Amino acid sequence: MVPIIDTELEQDIKSENENMDAATAESKVQGEWYVVHTYSGYENKIKVDLSKRVESMNMQDKIFEVIIPEAQEVEYKGGKRKVTSRRVFPGYVIVNMIMDEDSWYVVRHTPGVTGFVGSGNKPVPLQNDEIQKILQQMGLVESKPQIIDIEIGENVRVKTGPFANFEGIVRELLPDRGKIRVNISMFGRETPVELDYEQIEKV
Repeated sequence: MVPIIDTELEQDIKSENENMDAATAESKVQGEWYVVHTYSGYENKIKVDLSKRVESMNMQDKIFEVIIPEAQEVEYKGGKRKVTSRRVFPGYVIVNMIMDEDSWYVVRHTPGVTGFVGSGNKPVPLQNDEIQKILQQMGLVESKPQIIDIEIGENVRVKTGPFANFEGIVRELLPDRGKIRVNISMFGRETPVELDYEQIEKV
């Protein structure tokens, strides 16, 4: 006797399996972040060369992104705010990938790469909080504004910018923007100015 299959039930099962396959495929694409040791000064070249190897060897489904860890630093020169990049870990790049023999081979045998950071011969991926810190330093993900322990009415000194070395009194805190409003005494009168937290220090 041939079993009778409910057509609607069959369609539901098929649809559910397709959804599961899609979800599995999506989870595979996430990959993990691995630290790769390189010759110092060759980080940019290795990033370019590895990206080309990934494309030529059709490894886009296993190796997704290569970044050079850099931190965004704020400087004040001539009264102007300037953001510059500084290498956080010279001699290293970070690769987002699914680790297997093929992807390991592509990365490891890129000229200038000396190996993966890990335990023995086994590459160890970065923890989520570790990669988040690096991405925040690079400005690739949003980080919470820096906040210092200061209150309205306190005296502060300006460290950088056009008002460097002036002292003033805190009038308003703007933690969401990482800024502070200070009344600075200039030419015998108080002038309100808006500053970054990093520009000031307690007197």
